[in-house]
Amino acid sequence: MRMPKKAEFPLSEVRRYLEPGPVVLVSSAHKGRTNIMTMGWHTMMEFTPALVGCVIAESNHSFELIRKSRECVINLPTADMAKTVVDIGNTTGAEIDKFETFGLTPVPAERVKAPLIGECHANFECRLHDARLVKRYNFFIFEVVAAHVAPSPKNPRAIHYRGGGEFMVAGASISLRRRFRPGML
Repeated sequence: MRMPKKAEFPLSEVRRYLEPGPVVLVSSAHKGRTNIMTMGWHTMMEFTPALVGCVIAESNHSFELIRKSRECVINLPTADMAKTVVDIGNTTGAEIDKFETFGLTPVPAERVKAPLIGECHANFECRLHDARLVKRYNFFIFEVVAAHVAPSPKNPRAIHYRGGGEFMVAGASISLRRRFRPGML
Protein backbone atom coordinates (compact mmCIF):
# COMPACT_ATOMS: atom_id res chain seq x y z
CA MET A 1 0.00 0.00 0.00
CA ARG A 2 1.13 3.47 -0.83
CA MET A 3 1.26 6.08 1.92
CA PRO A 4 -0.32 9.32 0.61
CA LYS A 5 1.26 12.66 1.44
CA LYS A 6 -0.94 14.65 3.81
CA ALA A 7 -1.38 18.36 4.52
CA GLU A 8 -2.94 20.30 7.38
CA PHE A 9 -6.71 20.46 7.05
CA PRO A 10 -9.20 22.93 8.62
CA LEU A 11 -10.90 21.38 11.65
CA SER A 12 -14.18 23.00 10.66
CA GLU A 13 -14.14 20.90 7.47
CA VAL A 14 -13.49 17.47 9.06
CA ARG A 15 -17.15 16.58 8.47
CA ARG A 16 -16.36 16.30 4.75
CA TYR A 17 -14.71 12.97 5.57
CA LEU A 18 -16.56 11.74 8.66
CA GLU A 19 -20.25 12.20 7.86
CA PRO A 20 -21.59 8.82 8.93
CA GLY A 21 -24.43 8.10 6.57
CA PRO A 22 -26.70 9.10 3.73
CA VAL A 23 -28.75 12.27 3.73
CA VAL A 24 -32.28 11.48 4.89
CA LEU A 25 -35.62 13.23 4.97
CA VAL A 26 -37.28 13.20 8.38
CA SER A 27 -41.06 13.47 8.33
CA SER A 28 -43.03 14.41 11.42
CA ALA A 29 -46.58 15.15 12.51
CA HIS A 30 -48.30 16.63 15.55
CA LYS A 31 -51.84 17.93 16.03
CA GLY A 32 -52.65 17.92 12.31
CA ARG A 33 -49.41 19.57 11.18
CA THR A 34 -46.77 17.74 9.17
CA ASN A 35 -43.26 18.63 8.14
CA ILE A 36 -40.22 17.28 6.32
CA MET A 37 -36.66 18.22 7.19
CA THR A 38 -33.39 17.34 5.49
CA MET A 39 -30.84 15.69 7.78
CA GLY A 40 -27.22 15.03 6.92
CA TRP A 41 -26.04 13.63 10.24
CA HIS A 42 -27.36 10.61 12.12
CA THR A 43 -25.75 7.53 13.55
CA MET A 44 -26.67 3.95 14.32
CA MET A 45 -26.24 3.46 18.05
CA GLU A 46 -27.42 -0.13 18.51
CA PHE A 47 -28.56 -2.93 16.24
CA THR A 48 -31.13 -4.72 18.44
CA PRO A 49 -33.21 -2.82 19.15
CA ALA A 50 -32.33 -0.62 16.18
CA LEU A 51 -31.43 2.73 17.75
CA VAL A 52 -30.62 5.84 15.72
CA GLY A 53 -29.21 9.02 17.23
CA CYS A 54 -29.41 12.47 15.65
CA VAL A 55 -29.27 16.15 16.45
CA ILE A 56 -32.26 18.29 15.49
CA ALA A 57 -31.69 21.99 16.07
CA GLU A 58 -34.21 23.66 18.34
CA SER A 59 -34.65 26.37 15.69
CA ASN A 60 -35.83 23.76 13.17
CA HIS A 61 -39.63 23.63 12.72
CA SER A 62 -39.50 19.81 13.10
CA PHE A 63 -37.94 20.04 16.56
CA GLU A 64 -41.18 20.83 18.40
CA LEU A 65 -43.28 18.47 16.26
CA ILE A 66 -40.94 15.60 17.08
CA ARG A 67 -40.36 16.58 20.71
CA LYS A 68 -44.09 16.74 21.37
CA SER A 69 -45.17 13.69 19.32
CA ARG A 70 -42.09 11.65 20.34
CA GLU A 71 -41.95 10.03 16.89
CA CYS A 72 -40.93 10.56 13.28
CA VAL A 73 -40.11 8.69 10.07
CA ILE A 74 -36.58 8.60 8.69
CA ASN A 75 -36.92 8.37 4.89
CA LEU A 76 -34.06 7.46 2.53
CA PRO A 77 -34.15 9.45 -0.73
CA THR A 78 -32.05 8.47 -3.73
CA ALA A 79 -29.72 10.58 -5.87
CA ASP A 80 -32.49 11.39 -8.35
CA MET A 81 -34.17 13.34 -5.52
CA ALA A 82 -31.05 15.37 -4.63
CA LYS A 83 -32.33 18.78 -5.79
CA THR A 84 -35.61 18.25 -3.93
CA VAL A 85 -33.68 17.20 -0.81
CA VAL A 86 -31.66 20.44 -0.90
CA ASP A 87 -34.75 22.56 -1.61
CA ILE A 88 -36.57 20.98 1.35
CA GLY A 89 -33.60 21.90 3.55
CA ASN A 90 -33.70 25.49 2.28
CA THR A 91 -37.33 26.06 3.31
CA THR A 92 -39.28 26.00 6.55
CA GLY A 93 -42.40 24.00 7.25
CA ALA A 94 -43.58 26.90 9.40
CA GLU A 95 -44.36 28.74 6.14
CA ILE A 96 -45.22 26.01 3.60
CA ASP A 97 -46.61 22.49 3.34
CA LYS A 98 -43.52 20.67 2.11
CA PHE A 99 -45.42 17.60 0.88
CA GLU A 100 -47.57 19.83 -1.36
CA THR A 101 -44.82 22.26 -2.39
CA PHE A 102 -42.41 19.51 -3.45
CA GLY A 103 -44.98 17.09 -4.88
CA LEU A 104 -44.24 14.32 -2.40
CA THR A 105 -46.74 11.68 -1.36
CA PRO A 106 -47.56 11.30 2.36
CA VAL A 107 -48.26 7.62 3.01
CA PRO A 108 -49.83 6.50 6.30
CA ALA A 109 -47.37 4.70 8.56
CA GLU A 110 -48.15 1.45 10.39
CA ARG A 111 -46.87 2.28 13.89
CA VAL A 112 -46.48 6.08 14.11
CA LYS A 113 -48.60 9.08 13.15
CA ALA A 114 -45.90 10.76 11.06
CA PRO A 115 -46.29 9.99 7.34
CA LEU A 116 -43.89 8.01 5.18
CA ILE A 117 -42.61 9.73 2.05
CA GLY A 118 -43.79 7.48 -0.79
CA GLU A 119 -41.08 8.50 -3.26
CA CYS A 120 -38.22 7.47 -0.94
CA HIS A 121 -36.45 4.11 -1.31
CA ALA A 122 -36.85 3.24 2.38
CA ASN A 123 -38.88 4.44 5.35
CA PHE A 124 -38.04 3.80 9.01
CA GLU A 125 -40.79 4.50 11.51
CA CYS A 126 -39.28 5.73 14.77
CA ARG A 127 -40.34 6.39 18.34
CA LEU A 128 -38.33 8.40 20.82
CA HIS A 129 -36.38 5.88 22.89
CA ASP A 130 -34.34 8.21 25.11
CA ALA A 131 -34.89 11.95 25.60
CA ARG A 132 -32.23 12.60 28.26
CA LEU A 133 -29.92 14.44 25.85
CA VAL A 134 -32.57 16.48 24.03
CA LYS A 135 -32.63 19.40 26.45
CA ARG A 136 -28.85 19.69 26.72
CA TYR A 137 -27.67 18.79 23.18
CA ASN A 138 -30.83 18.53 21.01
CA PHE A 139 -29.77 14.88 20.63
CA PHE A 140 -32.66 12.48 20.02
CA ILE A 141 -32.31 8.72 20.32
CA PHE A 142 -34.98 6.91 18.31
CA GLU A 143 -35.93 3.26 18.13
CA VAL A 144 -36.91 2.03 14.68
CA VAL A 145 -40.25 0.26 15.23
CA ALA A 146 -41.09 -0.55 11.59
CA ALA A 147 -39.04 -0.59 8.38
CA HIS A 148 -40.16 -0.52 4.75
CA VAL A 149 -37.58 -0.95 1.97
CA ALA A 150 -38.08 -1.24 -1.79
CA PRO A 151 -36.62 -4.57 -2.97
CA SER A 152 -35.01 -2.97 -6.01
CA PRO A 153 -32.43 -1.65 -6.45
CA LYS A 154 -30.67 -3.65 -3.76
CA ASN A 155 -28.04 -0.93 -3.35
CA PRO A 156 -29.78 2.42 -3.97
CA ARG A 157 -27.79 5.47 -5.05
CA ALA A 158 -27.96 7.42 -1.79
CA ILE A 159 -26.42 10.85 -1.38
CA HIS A 160 -23.94 11.83 1.33
CA TYR A 161 -23.29 15.42 2.37
CA ARG A 162 -19.68 16.58 2.26
CA GLY A 163 -20.21 20.16 3.47
CA GLY A 164 -20.15 23.41 1.54
CA GLY A 165 -23.09 22.38 -0.66
CA GLU A 166 -21.26 19.32 -2.03
CA PHE A 167 -22.66 15.81 -2.08
CA MET A 168 -21.26 12.43 -2.95
CA VAL A 169 -23.26 9.56 -4.42
CA ALA A 170 -22.75 6.16 -2.80
CA GLY A 171 -20.52 4.14 -5.06
CA ALA A 172 -20.33 0.55 -6.09
CA SER A 173 -20.49 -2.13 -3.42
CA ILE A 174 -17.67 -4.58 -2.79
CA SER A 175 -18.07 -7.88 -0.99
CA LEU A 176 -15.49 -9.06 1.54
CA ARG A 177 -17.72 -11.71 3.10
CA ARG A 178 -14.97 -14.34 3.08
CA ARG A 179 -12.72 -12.11 5.20
CA PHE A 180 -15.44 -10.81 7.50
CA ARG A 181 -15.96 -12.15 11.02
CA PRO A 182 -19.31 -11.51 12.78
CA GLY A 183 -19.01 -8.84 15.45
CA MET A 184 -16.02 -7.28 13.69
CA LEU A 185 -17.70 -3.95 12.86
